[in-house]
Amino acid sequence: MFRKNDLKAVSKEQAAFLSRIQKRRTAVLALQVFLLAAFFFLWEIAAIRGWVDPFLFSQPTELFQTAVKMIGDGSLFLHIGTTLWETVAGFLLGTILGTLTAILLWWNRFISDVAEPYLVVLNSLPKTALAPIIIVWFGNNQSSIILVALLTSVVVTILSVLNGFLQVDEERIKLIQIFGGTKRQVLTKVVLPANIPCILNALKINVGLSFVGVIVGEFLVAQDGLGFLIVYSSQTFAMRVVLLSVVILAILSALMYGAISLLEKKFTKWQS
Repeated sequence: MFRKNDLKAVSKEQAAFLSRIQKRRTAVLALQVFLLAAFFFLWEIAAIRGWVDPFLFSQPTELFQTAVKMIGDGSLFLHIGTTLWETVAGFLLGTILGTLTAILLWWNRFISDVAEPYLVVLNSLPKTALAPIIIVWFGNNQSSIILVALLTSVVVTILSVLNGFLQVDEERIKLIQIFGGTKRQVLTKVVLPANIPCILNALKINVGLSFVGVIVGEFLVAQDGLGFLIVYSSQTFAMRVVLLSVVILAILSALMYGAISLLEKKFTKWQS
């Protein structure tokens, strides 16, 4: 992050350039906050004036009151905690297993060639279609939901990370080999360090995919969690609870994505 004290160490032209960057960041953030506030304000006005049906679309003040009520009886934290735990578990397992599988496929190109068509098919197959099968095979429990979340992200991780491995500069690999470096050293000294940004990018993608897998699983079998809350509340036409759950999901997704982006910035800063 740029600080004003840094201006003393740079030329006037550089200082002006850095100042413009800082002003642009501030303007972008201000506009983002304004658009979000305007959305909720217009939503509230539309419900009050009858432009939309409050029974179907609810309104922000009603969502707030519902959240306060559910916080008071502790049910909201139960549902959020369940969904968050399942998502983080599926997210981490998908990323770790996907990265390890990508390493295996990079290490052995014969296995990679054999697995390639199957990975392409699995990647194009809607993972949510497998959710009922997984639940029948592994039972009506939380493990099945985590497994669905894992399946939605693991194939994408394999393909994206493996593609990054294969695009590493061949000259750098040959240099290690010329000096007698083993394949393990090529992996640990060249391939993996060069692909940390690729792995971090896979983490960003997996955030949304893991939430999708968890919510689909909760739609089918859960007794608690935000997915269960959405299905149950929609069946009883409690749209304020449905919309509150959607808003909370958006917040959780943004927080997880922001945490990974912060990790990426710290890595970029450390690397530079």
